Amino acid sequence: MAAPFWPKGLSPHLSVPQTSVYYNLEVSATRFPEKDAVVFYDTRISYRALRQDVDRLAGFLQRQCGIGRGDRVLLYMQNSPQFIVAYYAILRADAVVVPVSPGSVTPELAGYIADSGAEVALVGQELFPQIQPHIGTTSLKNVIVAAYSDYTKTTDARVLDFVKEPRRALSGAGVTLWTDALAADLAPGEHRAGPDDVCVMPYTSGTTGKPKGCVHLHRSVMMTAATHNSWLGMWPDTVVLAVLPFFHVTGMQTGMNAPILCGNTIVLLARWHREIAAEMVERYRVSAWTNIATMVIDFLMNPKVGDYDLSSIACIGGGGAAMPEAIAKKLQDVCGLTYVEGYGLTETIAPTHMNPPARPKAQCLGIPIFDTDVRVIDPETLVELGPNEVGEIVCRGPQVFQGYWQNPQATEEAFIDIDGKRFFRTGDLGRVDDEGYYFLVDRLKRMINAAGFKIWPAEVEATLYQNPDIQQVCVVRTQDEYRGEAAKAIVVLKPERRGQVTGEDIIKWCEGRMDKRKWPRTVEFRESLPMSPTGKVQWRVLQEESALP
Repeated sequence: MAAPFWPKGLSPHLSVPQTSVYYNLEVSATRFPEKDAVVFYDTRISYRALRQDVDRLAGFLQRQCGIGRGDRVLLYMQNSPQFIVAYYAILRADAVVVPVSPGSVTPELAGYIADSGAEVALVGQELFPQIQPHIGTTSLKNVIVAAYSDYTKTTDARVLDFVKEPRRALSGAGVTLWTDALAADLAPGEHRAGPDDVCVMPYTSGTTGKPKGCVHLHRSVMMTAATHNSWLGMWPDTVVLAVLPFFHVTGMQTGMNAPILCGNTIVLLARWHREIAAEMVERYRVSAWTNIATMVIDFLMNPKVGDYDLSSIACIGGGGAAMPEAIAKKLQDVCGLTYVEGYGLTETIAPTHMNPPARPKAQCLGIPIFDTDVRVIDPETLVELGPNEVGEIVCRGPQVFQGYWQNPQATEEAFIDIDGKRFFRTGDLGRVDDEGYYFLVDRLKRMINAAGFKIWPAEVEATLYQNPDIQQVCVVRTQDEYRGEAAKAIVVLKPERRGQVTGEDIIKWCEGRMDKRKWPRTVEFRESLPMSPTGKVQWRVLQEESALP
């Protein structure tokens, strides 16, 4: 049964296309061949041209790189037309997209390559130095390198330096320039992937520190893309501003897969920039924008925000972290817009909950979406709780992943049976009110939410333990004025190094060893850390002593 405030006119059940995600592009390119699929700093790419590049790249992947059904292919780029082309080309080749954060550095990439077994990667040229050491020394055999400037033309819009950088003359064993791959003009074979084939495998780290691939089928990816369009009333003439990173499931679904399913125009930014975003909204009459709270804060702090015509925006919302009440009010005052929040995880390829657009609640996860069963249970007894009782949020639905790649133990621990049904344990503590709206209260998992980017303390600790000056370390979450939360490292130095190493030294050491967003923002030195009788660091004690409970 749907919640009492289910969006008017929508059925509780959503009929999701029983096709591959690539087929969405084929349909939209057939329906709207000359329509703008992507606008990238004033460069317009039609649906026909987008599909042509996708098919040519898919042919190269199959015929030159030996990619076949179910093979994992690394996608390591900034937001760009090439990211979209690469993503859909991998799917057209019946393979699996393994999206990787462009902030990942060489040691982190080693883990993704080893775990996925990827033999091919599609890479932005500014990121090539990070992945180059792995070519031929790991399973990685072929790398296709893209220059974003190949998809930018003369424009009066401000373009970021790394976007307009000319194509580099890169070469070497296993290295192919993007332009050469397309120029080969190789036709792909028959497209055979269907709804039950693996589509995409984004990584999440969790409590162990080792990244885990979340296995999503075409049908689960299709589910949340179709949900986004139906729930928010998207139409083919909707113009979408895509600013969230595509490697992350929210950006992937709301900024790329849902718009292509609907036949929208995607106004694309390689990276967040508040002035460029405002220019693009005004220039292309953007009507829908999914973001995170920090982007809205930055956008509204622009002293020139009132100089832009933002009247075209009709739908704005997002997730990752709750929207502060004061910012939501300023958004209403400046733009006349109500922010619509949602909730989801990498394991659910974006939403399990969304607020009804006509009746959203502030700092609220929303209500369960189509065909999604959500419960709040006691995390110890697993007994279902009643309204306004705090417990772990568990869910089941067509968007839930199949499990963690080659990790049956972690998969088993992630699910429980309730009434003979398989539910995913989110690790988030929440409650449901008397009207069926869900609210986040706390977490069971050790996780830091830095402006929607998830940081797993165990992963950061594992890297910091490689520092020769560190004897012990515990990473906890602390308050950050801009990001909401940030990582804090509590460090015990080796006796001979005490008094000789600063917090700045520890932070500087992280460079080149982990994504910058994972670096501890603050470092506290101690003589010792509290230990349990079994010899484990009592991180909860240290967390309670930090700024956040």
